Amino acid sequence: MLSDKAKLVAERAKQIYQDQLRERLESTDHGRFVCIEPQSGQFFLGDTFDEAVNQAIDAHPDRLTHTLRVGHSAALHLGVLIR
Repeated sequence: MLSDKAKLVAERAKQIYQDQLRERLESTDHGRFVCIEPQSGQFFLGDTFDEAVNQAIDAHPDRLTHTLRVGHSAALHLGVLIR
């Protein structure tokens, strides 16, 4: 379960993505990961989830961030393959 603070960070990061980053990143970085630190508005791109998150942690070790996959509705897909 997410804390209220984590929910607020996610909402603010998603709003920054929609308002400031979506159009630009979807045309140049589709499929990459973007980790957004909403207090500063800084964002960090990576080819992997870990790469984007680690850049954000290095820059803002004491702040919560939210990670999205550029051009997708979710950062990660968890599923099961049944044969």
